[in-house]
Amino acid sequence: MSKTKELDTDIHQFLSTFVESDSKRQESYQLIELMKNWSGFEPKMWGPSIIGFGSYHYKYESGHEGDSMLIGFSPRKSAFSLYTYVPTPQNEEALSKLGKFKMGKACIYFNKLSDINLNVLETMCHSTISFHLKNT
Repeated sequence: MSKTKELDTDIHQFLSTFVESDSKRQESYQLIELMKNWSGFEPKMWGPSIIGFGSYHYKYESGHEGDSMLIGFSPRKSAFSLYTYVPTPQNEEALSKLGKFKMGKACIYFNKLSDINLNVLETMCHSTISFHLKNT
């Protein structure tokens, strides 16, 4: 993934200072509860603006290695960024049913929770967590 590291930053303080919109803050708390339930992990800050759940160790063929979150999200100003995707056949199929979003290189962007199907997101989160844990 990146050089993003797990931090001890308080998530409530982050949301109250970083997220300007009340509705986005409220949806962030909803997403925290959902991802906490789906992953079985408490939320932690990863870098200055990502809320992640769980962690895994990776090592690339190049020798580069590090730790990253299993799944996570960031309530960015323009849209939510989801870090819940790895290119598995199950996730590829799920994308077609996810709802209204834009896809980045490894990120899913959506504007509000009602734009996406939360059951499909849950499936993707489980698939991504399984992928990371099997491949470490």
